[in-house]
Amino acid sequence: MTYHPRIADAVLIKGLESSGAVLIEGTKACGKTETATRMAKSVSRFDTDPDVAIKMDIDPTLILKGSTPRLLDEWQLFPRIWDFTRREVDTRKQKGQFILTGSATSDDKARRHSGAGRFSVLRMRPMSWFERGWSSGEVSLQSLIATDAPRSADTEFSIPDLCDRIALGGWPGLIGENADAAFEFTKNYVKLIAEVDVARVSERRRNAPKVLRFIHSLARNISTEASLHAIASDAAGSDDTLDDDTARAYLQALERLMITENLPAWNPHIRSSAALRKSPKRHFCDPSLALGALGITARKLASDLRFLGMLFESAVIRDLRIYAWAAGGSVSHYRDATGHEVDAIIEYPDGRWGAFEVKMGIGAVEEASANLLALSAKIDTKRTQPPAVLCVVTGNGFAHRRKDGVCIVPLATLCP
Repeated sequence: MTYHPRIADAVLIKGLESSGAVLIEGTKACGKTETATRMAKSVSRFDTDPDVAIKMDIDPTLILKGSTPRLLDEWQLFPRIWDFTRREVDTRKQKGQFILTGSATSDDKARRHSGAGRFSVLRMRPMSWFERGWSSGEVSLQSLIATDAPRSADTEFSIPDLCDRIALGGWPGLIGENADAAFEFTKNYVKLIAEVDVARVSERRRNAPKVLRFIHSLARNISTEASLHAIASDAAGSDDTLDDDTARAYLQALERLMITENLPAWNPHIRSSAALRKSPKRHFCDPSLALGALGITARKLASDLRFLGMLFESAVIRDLRIYAWAAGGSVSHYRDATGHEVDAIIEYPDGRWGAFEVKMGIGAVEEASANLLALSAKIDTKRTQPPAVLCVVTGNGFAHRRKDGVCIVPLATLCP
């Protein structure tokens, strides 16, 4: 199987050079094991090797013996290995000893805290458009933040093409497949999450049909600030109930499985007296899961342009997260009490930040540009830096900077 280079490759190398061990977290099938295997010199597969259970009973340190970096794949199935790995890192006092991969985050905060200074953590997501080969890479996010003017050739593709890309998503295993195969993959993926994985990470039985309806509701509310109560009420329907506590438990399980990844609200200093909203926006790790959850094919999606726009926004958010993360940045969204909102804010540790609107068609660029300029005018520049870039990410067109300073960048030209 051909390996497609990932943005995480360079981050993993840096992690191995600076820490005794690297923990790679990411949802199932996003490519963690393939990326880790390329760097590892030996492997222990906790999910398929029957000897792992025997060694855990006899002497867990036996699992840690092997050429380094040694990969401990799906380590969370035997969580006691964390403490033994930590101690081994302390004993060896060398960098790059272990790579741990897992498709569910640990709920043991004390264990994670004990890895501070010994482990670096790498969050891996499904592939971006650039990694997938759908972006020319003519415009770098880092160059935008550095205030360079973007330039690219014209990009054109049809609504059916966009629907196919949304359906295929960033799953490495779907490279070379068509949208019909992608639909079967995501439909079965969501079904398995609802019937098996949520109960597994919750460590208690769950009502699989209710979990599936809850995921359906999340899919319908993708790229929105729908409250947990609203999602629970929608999932319950007219002939059933789903209380907020149970819904919260479902959501926590999906977060541990890294199926969902909410976009937090940004909290800048503004001149306006309008209160800032704190509600997160709802997103999946990959918007293709919304199609699988709702049973919508790429062909059917093409007839619902409103929902396609919501999924396109989610795809852009996923890619911005990947590109910003590679340079230490984080992504959030802005909304205040007046209803003024901006789809994405990228912020870096040195205080630089940029504001991004997402518009599927270039016909909405004027409104989006005005929205970004209005946000810039609200910022209290005595306490928060002015934006390094104001940018509209589109589905087509060409990259350029307008006379008002707003950049227009098609997603199919963007890279880290």
